[in-house]
Formats: sequence, C-alpha cells, structure tokens
Amino acid sequence: MSTEIKVPVLPESVADASVATWHVSVGDKVSRDQNLVDIETDKVVLEVVAPHDGVITEISQEEGATVLGDQVIGIIGEADAAVPTEDAKSEAAPASDKQENAPAAQSAPASEGKEVDIKVPVLPESVADATVATWHVQPGDAVTRDQNLVDIETDKVVLEVVAQEDGVMGEIIHAEGDTVLGDQVIGKVKAGGAPAAAPAAKEQAPATDSSDSSDVLTPSVRRLIAEKGLDASKIKGSGKNGRVTKEDVDQFLKSPAPAAKAEAAPAAPMGDRTQKRVPMARLRKTIANRLLEAKNSTAMLTTFNEVNMKPIMDLRKQYQEVFEKRHGIRLGFMSFYVKAVTEALKRFPDVNASIDGDDIVYHNYFDISIAVSTPRGLVTPVLKDCDKLSVAEIEKGIRELALKGRDGKLTLDDMTGGNFTITNGGVFGSLLSTPIINLPQSSILGMHKIQDRPMAVNGKVEILPMMYLALSYDHRQIDGKESVGFLVTIKELLEDPTRLLLDV
Repeated sequence: MSTEIKVPVLPESVADASVATWHVSVGDKVSRDQNLVDIETDKVVLEVVAPHDGVITEISQEEGATVLGDQVIGIIGEADAAVPTEDAKSEAAPASDKQENAPAAQSAPASEGKEVDIKVPVLPESVADATVATWHVQPGDAVTRDQNLVDIETDKVVLEVVAQEDGVMGEIIHAEGDTVLGDQVIGKVKAGGAPAAAPAAKEQAPATDSSDSSDVLTPSVRRLIAEKGLDASKIKGSGKNGRVTKEDVDQFLKSPAPAAKAEAAPAAPMGDRTQKRVPMARLRKTIANRLLEAKNSTAMLTTFNEVNMKPIMDLRKQYQEVFEKRHGIRLGFMSFYVKAVTEALKRFPDVNASIDGDDIVYHNYFDISIAVSTPRGLVTPVLKDCDKLSVAEIEKGIRELALKGRDGKLTLDDMTGGNFTITNGGVFGSLLSTPIINLPQSSILGMHKIQDRPMAVNGKVEILPMMYLALSYDHRQIDGKESVGFLVTIKELLEDPTRLLLDV
C-alpha cells in the first residue's frame, strides 16, 4: 500500500507555497515522523513528516516548485518495497530503450508547433487581481517543461507560472507591470517548436549563468533579491546544487562585491547625480496598508516613562553564573520585561483585551508577542501562557523562537494569537520611539537603549543606567488612567525586581 505525501493545509491568507528542501530521495528508506520535505510560504516554513515507515517511491514536485494546499508532491511505499525498487529500475531500462528507438513518435507532436496558453494561476477569493512581476523568457527563447516563465505577484505571495511542455516562447500578451486576473491568458508557448534549436540552447547555457541561477531561486529569495536591487548571478549559492539561500543574500549584502565598488567608482569624479525608481512590491504595499490601517482605524496614543535598570543589572551580575549553570541559558533582560508585562496585564484587564466590532473581548490568558529580527525581516512570534512560566522557561522560550525565526522554522502556531506585543528597539540603538500597534491587539510596549544619565536621587546627582519606556495604545478602549497606571506598574516592577518574585 502506498501513501501520498501532501502539502499541509494552508491558511486562508496564504494562496500557495514553494517546495523548499527535500531531505530524502527516491529509493530512500524513511521512518515514522521523519522530516521529508520543507514547504515554504511567505510567512513560515512547514515540515512534512512521514506518517509511517516506508520507502520513497516517487517525488512529483521538485525543489522550487509552486504548490497548493493538500497537493500531492510524492509517494511513500511500504517498507518491504525497498528491494523491488531496484528491480523496477532495471525493468524500466528496456522501456527507455524503446523510447530511444521511437524518435519519430516523440518528435511528431513537436513538429506540430501547437500553441499552449500561459495563464495566470487561479487566485484565492481574498485576492482581486495580480501583477505581472517578471518575465524570465522572451519571444523566440527555447523553454523546457516545468521551467519558470513568469512571476505573478499578489498582495500576499509571488506565484510562479511554469511551462507545460518543451517548446519555444511565443507572444507575450501582458508585459511586466500589467494588472491581470485569475486564469487570464498572458502569453503563448509553441509546443515542440524548432527541435534543432535545443542543442544550440544547450551550447549557449554555460555563458548565461545568471538565467540558470535565477531559475533555482525560491520565491522568498527572489523577492529579497528584487527588493534589494541585486544581481542574482553575482551571489554565490551555498545550498543544494548551488541554490542561493536567504543567508547567502544576507552575507552578500554585508560583504559587497569589489566589482560593484569598481563599477560605482567612475561616477564619483564625474559628479553625476542619479536616482532609481522601482515600483513598490505588492507585498511591501500590504505591509504599508497594515501599518496605515493601524494608524487610521485606531485612536492610537503613546505615553512615556523611564526606568532605572540598575537593580536588574545588579541582580543579573550577581546571579548570572549560577543561573546559567543551573538552567543552561544566560539570564537576559527580556525575561524581566515579559514578567513585568504579564503582572501588569493581570492588574489592568482593559489592556489585556481587544476590540472586535462593537464588542470588547477580554482575555483570561497571557500570550505575549515578542518582536524578533530575522533574515526575512521583523516577525512577532508568540510566547504562550507567560503567567505559568518561570524566568528560566521564558528565557528558553524566547531563545527557541529567535532561533526558529533565524532558521525560517517558525510555524503557523508560533505566529498566531498574542494579546500584547513587546518590541525592543534598544538592541539596535534606538533611544526613543513610538511603536505602532500590532492589530488586532490594542497596545504595544517599546523598550529602548539603556544609557547612563545623571539623575537626581535624594537631592544628589547620580549616574544611573536609564531606559525610556513607550506604551502605544488604542484610546477607544484604554483610558489615560489605565495606560499610565499600566506603564507605571511596569516601571515599579522593573526597578524592584524582587516584587516580581513576591507578587506584590
């Protein structure tokens, strides 16, 4: 009995996904719960595991292929099918010989040169239209089956449209930048056209490394390269078969190629002033729209305070070594922030609530969203049930989320929910900011850089490590009294951390 390997069911906001990495090959034996393949969406990477022991008998969607939710991408056979697979391969050899002996049968359809429509994929209900982002071929170019022809960009994802058959690229009906609808014809491919052109294309292939490299890019990497205005051919790939990964792009950005500097050098003595106009990507538009929605649909107000961090810094210095030896993790600042926020949310239930239409929903649990910087940008995974976690458990939870974010392993469960967000711009040197609410939440706390400042203490000036706190909140739901009281509570708990342990 064989079992289908399927793409997990995707959330409503995700139209499709990409096959990122196969960890197995056809013929490999696999065990139950073994990770077989990583499926990448624009938000998270999903792992597909084996439902039982067996052997991989078929992989129908290779790395880089665009797939839909619940789509079959491979087959697992029974464990005892491992031996027959070798026989099957030998039995398949004569069949291939037959194919070689029948070139006329294969070339017959090719000579017909029938035209095949290139269509926009069916769009999800929540997406009205799309944009032709990038054509990777031009009329007259030889194309092969499953080659990426064009990228179609929606508000949420980038869809790849691949060739259905070998042939030659015909007419391009809709150029880059055109707005198109689902299932709309945007170009033509002449199936099997000019068979003699195939060898010539192969001879020219080594000279066009840039096109080859672009074909193996995943959608997320291609979007990152496009946003940064980079040339994919200049980025050395470290992935499978030379595939360029997000880490390769980040490394390239940190270490610019000398050639780029050499090319830019002549412009300086000439005094040329240039500018580059690039259309905003639809994904960036979506981010912009969400930020505007938070600004325009909420009565957002920010209140400020400052906290003396010396007590926490002294506590960390005193117990850091013992804490790390006992729990296997360093004691950071974020666990104190989470503890203080959780306690303050208990005392101010209006802050631990959200607006849903004409209702206010009060939450009796404490799930905190923590802003984490990743190679893909800033994400806000959720640390759940913080009221039940110890300081060590919070530190371990935050570290796990940070590592998963860095490696692109955050799951949908990691990213959903959250009653309140903590963002720490201080790690980048921010002294003061007004954070924007993370909808549908009603408030967000911004932590900032800890900086020594002269402060008046009992009539004397002392140099203390001070940090500004910023609480942005929806004034429709939270009054000034509650917002200021909430922030003062956090200040008091951080300036006397023993109160967190004594619950006073």
